[in-house]
Amino acid sequence: MFDPDRLELTKPEILAFCDRIISKWNKNPSKNAQNILAMNAVKTAILWTDDDSLKAIWGEIVKWSFEIMYENALAQGKGGDVDWSAVLRSLKSKK
Repeated sequence: MFDPDRLELTKPEILAFCDRIISKWNKNPSKNAQNILAMNAVKTAILWTDDDSLKAIWGEIVKWSFEIMYENALAQGKGGDVDWSAVLRSLKSKK
């Protein structure tokens, strides 16, 4: 049964995700130096964290990310000048 709140990713998969972000930021390292440093700190924390805690922490991040994206979208649309149909089309095209 699908449970969106249950994290199935492994520690190596989460680290690979972090590495993909760092690789993207490394295309412009001077602009992203602070971000790269912070993501390397995140990777270090992941390496030191036991699997059960990692699943609990990242499971919460996954669960809350949907709420944060929703709240962020509402905050951007407070001025009333957001074309929500364009936002939905944009989200659909990113699949």
